[in-house]
Amino acid sequence: MFETGMIIQNRYEIIEEVGSGGMSVVYKAKCHVLNRFVAIKVLKPEFSDDKGFVNKFRIEAQSAAGLSHPNIVNVFDVGEENGFYYIVMELVEGITLKEYIQQNGRLPYQTALDFIMQITAGIEVAHEHHTIHRDIKPQNIIVSKNGTLKVTDFGIAKAATSNTIASSAMGSVHYISPEQARGGYSDERSDIYSLGITFYEMLTGRVPFEGENNVTVALMHIQSELIPPREYYPDIPVGLEKIILKATQKKPERRYLTTNAMLADLKKVAIDPNADVGNTSAVMTNNAPTIQISEEELAAINSVAPRQTGISMFPVNQNNQELDEANQALESLYHDEDYEYEDDEESLFDDEDEVDSRSKGELDPKMEKIITIGAIAATVIIAIIIIVAIASISGAFKKEKATTEQMTTQEEILKMIDVVGMKEEEAIEELTKEGIPYEIEREYSDVFEEDIVMSQSISEGEEIKEDSKVKLVISKGQEMTDVPDVVGKKSEEAKTLLTAAGFEVEIDEEYDEEVEKDYVISQTPNGETQAAKGSKVTIVVSKGEEVKVAVVPELKKKTVSEAEAALSEKNLKLGNVKQEYSDDIKDGLVIAQSISSGTEVKEGTAVDITISKGKKPTTTTYTATFSGSISNSSYVFPEGEYIRIVVTLKVGQANYSIVDDYYDEASLPLDGSGLSEITGLTSKSASLVYSVKDAAGNDITSHFTSSLQARLKAVEQ
Repeated sequence: MFETGMIIQNRYEIIEEVGSGGMSVVYKAKCHVLNRFVAIKVLKPEFSDDKGFVNKFRIEAQSAAGLSHPNIVNVFDVGEENGFYYIVMELVEGITLKEYIQQNGRLPYQTALDFIMQITAGIEVAHEHHTIHRDIKPQNIIVSKNGTLKVTDFGIAKAATSNTIASSAMGSVHYISPEQARGGYSDERSDIYSLGITFYEMLTGRVPFEGENNVTVALMHIQSELIPPREYYPDIPVGLEKIILKATQKKPERRYLTTNAMLADLKKVAIDPNADVGNTSAVMTNNAPTIQISEEELAAINSVAPRQTGISMFPVNQNNQELDEANQALESLYHDEDYEYEDDEESLFDDEDEVDSRSKGELDPKMEKIITIGAIAATVIIAIIIIVAIASISGAFKKEKATTEQMTTQEEILKMIDVVGMKEEEAIEELTKEGIPYEIEREYSDVFEEDIVMSQSISEGEEIKEDSKVKLVISKGQEMTDVPDVVGKKSEEAKTLLTAAGFEVEIDEEYDEEVEKDYVISQTPNGETQAAKGSKVTIVVSKGEEVKVAVVPELKKKTVSEAEAALSEKNLKLGNVKQEYSDDIKDGLVIAQSISSGTEVKEGTAVDITISKGKKPTTTTYTATFSGSISNSSYVFPEGEYIRIVVTLKVGQANYSIVDDYYDEASLPLDGSGLSEITGLTSKSASLVYSVKDAAGNDITSHFTSSLQARLKAVEQ
């Protein structure tokens, strides 16, 4: 896909591959515009070829880019490079929550509570912006090195509703809601179900449902009740279990209706782990479509999923026979042979046309029949409630007298009161007033102030057995410890020192011209002071001198002064200036620049330019060629003697030697056509002069005749 060193969109330099999943590959990259590291998630080719999937993916990614929250991985950019589609995201140094659980096992409830509150806070913001995650699981949550949790992969689950996407690409089926497992509709409450399962795994170190394959696990989500976490680990506070049980209700309308409501309960149990939270309610709302597992697996689920025919309006109560009978009567109405849910695929998976008609406000015929039967049932229920109420009132006075008599004959029973959150002195006063024996333990706490009751061993309303005492755990406040001074140290060394001292470390980065890159500029709280153990120490690490970026302007056809002004405006400099002839650009204007316009460079960079000298001037030269000959007309050669012939071409003031050599009688006549041509002559006026001398140097030219001549041809340059 992408290779190390590649530059994407003239901006992002690929550094290395850091991870790979079913649908994408993640790279670490450097943004040279903003001088920061980012993560680039690239869709694998098998998904990039599906145009429908790509369109959904890009729309959802752009929607996620509008989310801004400390617990959400920020999305910076969406793009395409050579057919590969990618998202540019915030680079978070850390590991996934799944890896964190695998390394640490089940988490202490305080840690799990902190983690789920962070995750829920991020999802809450997404829901407020009408963005549903649809694939919440520990694999999509990053635990950063400073302890901040960040949710990632918004939008991929919705894009993956295409039937071309295999279930293996969608990750684990262990966290999907029952409606997603059916291939039905999902909304914010589906995310809440997945949050509950994730919280369950943090507290127990395991997922609630395990099976041989995806279909088995999906059916468990639809049919099976999860084992409450306290059955595995009784030390899990009651309040946390109640939140999980509500968030993971089979019916969406019985879960938390909003993440805001869930977060409110989480804040309550942060103060009192045994708080009374998680009360279920029944509010019917419509859902929106999503598909989390493959078409084949959905068909398998559909073939074995039970029909839903029983509806109970009241909880079973062994002490109230009238209400039991009311439930039975109501159920008999819904078991009418004329009205049963269809047991075919259509009843579990509505087609898209039906979804569209419902979204436009048209009433489903099945729902219309349910409403009609519901109205009849409501009338029956109201009548039963009135009868039960009258019976209860009439019997209340009879029971009161008997109860009073019994209390006078029985020993007084002590029941526990709620003192969590009280100051120690106030709690002891209340317990003494009620005659409740107690014992006290003290522990450090990051949540409760000093001398506040953090927990009680017996819950409010429970009977206190004879010879037993209530154990109160009183807060000692936060444990304080010395903060190491790490200013001036390298960031890795600083982090090691602070972690060893028991602090969480948060790293901020700033540009600094004086402090070397990767060294600590400052810290909060300051070194050599004291802070609560386990609290956060923020260190500011230098990014070195800030590298400011400028865009090179277009300089072509500008004068030297205009080019220099344009560069100066962008905080760039004019470099070397050279000149060349040009047939297209006027004399004095820029022909070319050393760095192309539009390129992003560091401010202060020098840009070289080439200036036109105008059209290159033409010059005319001449080339001389020769013809004719020199012949002996009357000279008698002595035996064995040679003669010397000298031929000179005169052009203006210049003389060019044509022939200067010795000849015997047999080598004459001298043929001029074999003489070499002379080039580069500056004048076309030329003349040939020749002379002949004997061996003694005597001029014998008169004995020879010449037809030798020069021809000059013009050559333009």
